[in-house]
Amino acid sequence: MKSFTDKVVVITGAGSGIGQALAVDLAGRGARLALSDVDVVRAAGTVALCEKAGATAKAYELDVADRDAVLAHAEEVAVDFGGANVVVNNAGVALGATVEEMTWDDYDWLMGINLGGVVNGTKAFLPQVIASGDGHIVNLSSVFGFIGVPTQSAYNAAKFAVRGFTEALRQEMLIARHPVKVSCVHPGGIKTNIARDARGGVERDIDKAAEGFEKIARTTPAKAAQTIVRGIERGTPRILIGPDAYVIDAIPRVLGSFYQRPLALLGRLGMRNL
Repeated sequence: MKSFTDKVVVITGAGSGIGQALAVDLAGRGARLALSDVDVVRAAGTVALCEKAGATAKAYELDVADRDAVLAHAEEVAVDFGGANVVVNNAGVALGATVEEMTWDDYDWLMGINLGGVVNGTKAFLPQVIASGDGHIVNLSSVFGFIGVPTQSAYNAAKFAVRGFTEALRQEMLIARHPVKVSCVHPGGIKTNIARDARGGVERDIDKAAEGFEKIARTTPAKAAQTIVRGIERGTPRILIGPDAYVIDAIPRVLGSFYQRPLALLGRLGMRNL
């Protein structure tokens, strides 16, 4: 996609973090923006930022885990904007708990948003994206879609699945010769609130984990947005964000499954220090 001028871009989880930064970046490039978030006040705040840049934008309240709501949202966007060119399935949540400790409700909550939201958004908007004649689906995975990490089994499961789903979709678009590019995004540590908003553990443990995450998260949402935009422009299948993403992508390639033992030892030391 060489230009975003007058292209309709749908972004979920647009109320903060990468979603908000991406919306603001695209606003400056002439895109028209359908911005959703489970917190519509946050989405409206992003809309205000985009309008300051001269863009047309509208806020929507949306729970991406609610399939009927996502289907209805696609219909709203078709009416309000005439259909989508680009869909960024960005909404996501975090959960820190061992498999033994994790509740069924917590697992279902995370999978419904992080995986179900991607599937719902892709399926609901794919007909519009194909019909646009110049479309792109962007799904947010993670570096945790490359390696398994202790206390992140649910997050790993969702992000590995997003990667597989997205790579299969890209091949299907190529086979069908549809005018749709597909990208899977793998951010490393990004300075967002996802760690502080995570479920699992006691409040003290969450705060300490969040503080640790914030120390190692070096990439800003604005920089992440720039990388994603560049990836869309180039039609890049796999978009890595941050130097840590490149390192983590390389670990299983070099070590295979042997990476798990040293990671488990680091996890044991980390749990002792909580």
